[in-house]
Amino acid sequence: MSAIMQAEGLSRSLPGTPPVTLVTDVTLAIEPASFVAIVGPSGCGKSSLLYLLGLLDRPNSGHVLFDGKDMNPLSGDQRAHIRLASFGFVFQFHFLLQEFTALENVMLPMQRLGLLNRTQARDKAQSLLQAMGLGAKSGKTPDRLSGGERQRVAIARAIANDPALVLCDEPTGNLDSQNSTRVVELFRSLAHDQGRAVICVTHDADVAAAADVQISMLDGRISETSVRTR
Repeated sequence: MSAIMQAEGLSRSLPGTPPVTLVTDVTLAIEPASFVAIVGPSGCGKSSLLYLLGLLDRPNSGHVLFDGKDMNPLSGDQRAHIRLASFGFVFQFHFLLQEFTALENVMLPMQRLGLLNRTQARDKAQSLLQAMGLGAKSGKTPDRLSGGERQRVAIARAIANDPALVLCDEPTGNLDSQNSTRVVELFRSLAHDQGRAVICVTHDADVAAAADVQISMLDGRISETSVRTR
């Protein structure tokens, strides 16, 4: 199976005296239909690597390849289009728009991409919320949802445009154990049942244990990679 995402000799540092090193010489490959956890102590470069893979930041050296294509030469607008059409993002803080309902929040990426009309986008958003166990909550604004419900709305929004890759940064950081378990099961389903690649930066040992692959980082480098037998 060909990798959907690759990093080749990826490095990122911030200017200063001395420069601040975030990521150093990282090489990896992410397979479709896999759930990958990136783990390590605070400040080891986990989130910085995720932002590079998600085309939210650019490396100082090395290459990010998505679906076999080098992302480095692309313009900001081209990278933004790939993020919208092919990537989904889930963060610790859900970043839902407070004035919009759950349904409207999930519709937003589809409306921005413009491949569906409003009726089609609404129907698909409702179907996604239904799959998340939130069909009856679609008309509620985020302030009327629990933390776990808000995060499930954020996951529905992340997959609204059928991304090949879902990138998550501490997605269970604000959830209790029951909701964390439910979110992890959703990620496993996205990978194993829907064929998406899911990359998750986490401090949560239970999240990491559920992943197919654990990538451990230390001081900006990959220190170890372990593969779990399904």
